[in-house]
Amino acid sequence: MRFLDFNRSAASVRILVEFGRERGLKPAQLLAGSGLKERDLINPNVELNASQELRAVENLIRACPQSGLGLEVGMRYNFASYGFWGLGLLSSATAADALALALRFIPLTFAYCHISSSLDDEWCTVSFDEPELDLAVQRFLVERDVAAAARLIKETFGSRFVLSKFLLKSTSCVDEAMCTAIENEVGVRPQLGARSNSLSFDRRLLSLALPQANPITVAMCEKACEELIERRRVRSDTAERVRQYLAMTPLHAAPDLAQVADWIGISDRTLKRRLQDEGTTFRALTAEVRGGQAKELLADERLSLTDIAERMGFSDLSSFSQAFKRWFGVAPSALRGDARGGDG
Repeated sequence: MRFLDFNRSAASVRILVEFGRERGLKPAQLLAGSGLKERDLINPNVELNASQELRAVENLIRACPQSGLGLEVGMRYNFASYGFWGLGLLSSATAADALALALRFIPLTFAYCHISSSLDDEWCTVSFDEPELDLAVQRFLVERDVAAAARLIKETFGSRFVLSKFLLKSTSCVDEAMCTAIENEVGVRPQLGARSNSLSFDRRLLSLALPQANPITVAMCEKACEELIERRRVRSDTAERVRQYLAMTPLHAAPDLAQVADWIGISDRTLKRRLQDEGTTFRALTAEVRGGQAKELLADERLSLTDIAERMGFSDLSSFSQAFKRWFGVAPSALRGDARGGDG
């Protein structure tokens, strides 16, 4: 749950949108259902929650259904993408100091994987445990997080650093040219079908002095990171945590109270009681979140009502219309018609 416990900057979604734009996709298409506008992505004061970025990820995956997509996107990230966190790594005295700072403030990154490091007699290994998300989204995020970390490590530690292993559990076919491009960038070729998602290097390199070390800058960055961690920490009640779960659930997946309770770490009965104490129910929250998602999709004139029904996991347009009427008291066609009339 760690990635949902903190808000994040819009920089990562901006990378997704720029990547999509290069492939002829409109920003609105990639931001659909996220509650974000393109102008939000260049506003330094805008912070978003993880579920908003996940919606953009889902939209990109749907629009670009290619293997290795996460790897290609991950290579777009660099130290500047992470603000003070990235600058702190670059300014650390040694590779070991940079790694310690990175793990200490990992919530300030855009990672969805749980990231940890370990040492044995030969290697220092940074591991990436898969987030519990839809499989296609999970695969993209693992690829992206590992690729972004590989590039960041190479960029931070300098030309003398050698990354020895780039392992992914995924067995999906990845374009040969992409693997070559990654090898040229970080010095090692991705190995698929491995037992872990991880990056490894000779542990002796931890003592490597970094070329841009600056004790004043790193102290300033650590202080800024501490303040950001506190500011971005999500302080939410049970209802808000349920909203977050529903918002990050794929549109086609039916919400399930038992799954939400398990994710929060409480029983079904306790979840129902806490929501009741807060003046709401799981059904009401589902209608709120799913209804909001449906209204955002209705605003996209390129999508027919049948397209929206399918995207939201309904068996047919009739089922979607009935659900929409329960949520808003009108048919989706009527709401879309009213919106057009208002624009006129």
